[in-house]
Amino acid sequence: MAVVEVEGLHKRYGETVALDGVSFTVEQGEIFGIVGPNGAGKTTLVECVEGVRRPDAGRIRVLGLDPLRDRARLRQVMGAQLQGGGLPDKLRVGEAVALYRSFYTDGADPERLLDGLGLTGKRDTAFEDLSGGQAQRLSIALALVGAPRIAVLDELTTGLDPRARRTTWALIEQIRETGVTVLLVTHFMPEAERLCDRVAVIDRGRLTALDTPAGLIALAGERTGVPATGTASLEDAFLALTGRPPEEESL
Repeated sequence: MAVVEVEGLHKRYGETVALDGVSFTVEQGEIFGIVGPNGAGKTTLVECVEGVRRPDAGRIRVLGLDPLRDRARLRQVMGAQLQGGGLPDKLRVGEAVALYRSFYTDGADPERLLDGLGLTGKRDTAFEDLSGGQAQRLSIALALVGAPRIAVLDELTTGLDPRARRTTWALIEQIRETGVTVLLVTHFMPEAERLCDRVAVIDRGRLTALDTPAGLIALAGERTGVPATGTASLEDAFLALTGRPPEEESL
């Protein structure tokens, strides 16, 4: 069953086309990846899905709700990860989770959530004193404290060391096992390859490919005329499908 439906989405900023006819669906319980170079339109896309940005044209439904018209109802079933911290330095972990829990009619038990994310011992720690991995786990806790049916996670492991990154990946897999649908925006191709059931490749505002990681690797081989080998990765496919690395800046 599709829980997210996007049809013919368009968005322009002045002369810059951010989204150009993007369409896709996200199925219940899957981890759906969105990848693309900087400036490709990924953030605009998820902001439209979240209802914080109005598209110029197109249709979006999330669990049957219009993100703009039904924004208050959507907030009760969708959780979103904070970007770049977004919390006061002195706010303590337990205070932050309790505050965000108060925004929802129903939600997760804060203590169980902290325990599940390995943050019980940091309940009284100020946000400014958390390590990068701990701050990321807190951002995940805040996205999940409302017990959402859909979670939007943007640049989940940016800045984390390899150990913290793998720990975070395991947490996301656990979240999916509880039935939560995850929209994962990432620049890190090994992350998408490890976690995602399907991946949408956005480039210059258009959806250039959508498939499983293995399917994208095979598709890249078909488009380039170079058959994929057993050592081919999603990063190789990304380069073939977009012609530029994921971190390259564009308009």
